[in-house]
Amino acid sequence: MIRSVPLRRSLVALLLSCSVLVSATGCGDKGSGAATRTGASPSSSVSAAASVSASAERQRLAKTRFVANAGLAAGATYQWIVKPYRAGTFKKGAEGRTFALVKAGLAGGFAYNRLKAAAENAKGDPLLSKAVAPLTAGIESLKGMAAKLRNGEAGEGDIGAFESVIDSIKNAGKSAGAEVTDKVPSTSQLTG
Repeated sequence: MIRSVPLRRSLVALLLSCSVLVSATGCGDKGSGAATRTGASPSSSVSAAASVSASAERQRLAKTRFVANAGLAAGATYQWIVKPYRAGTFKKGAEGRTFALVKAGLAGGFAYNRLKAAAENAKGDPLLSKAVAPLTAGIESLKGMAAKLRNGEAGEGDIGAFESVIDSIKNAGKSAGAEVTDKVPSTSQLTG
């Protein structure tokens, strides 16, 4: 049987600490501080400094996320689409064809998803945003490619389209100071 006494004690303790916190924040001297003497409220100067550092942090993280997502897309494309295609694994009668096509389909969907995420991440950095903006149409053109790969209907032009978009993303990143290197995702990353 569950006892309700500890729950009541916890609730009372929580309410008391909240009331102490609220009363303590309301007791500050509103007239002190350099920000008040200069005409700005303390909270506005703090929020201005926080927004500047948050903006810089968001830009830094935008490049980092862009590099990570684009690297995963490039790695998946090369490892499970380009390399098996060039090796002839997608051809009818090739050993391991079915498994390779399933993996290529998963990799195609994964790469498309990561490229969309990379394009979204690029919006957080002005230079990267300008470099990646023209590539969004190319990324969208890959939308149905996963099904074509999975069904064994992808040809040289389709594989070339994937390579072209990946190369364009890598070049855009490099021009904006965010160099992308291939990072092969695990099989579990492809599926989940």
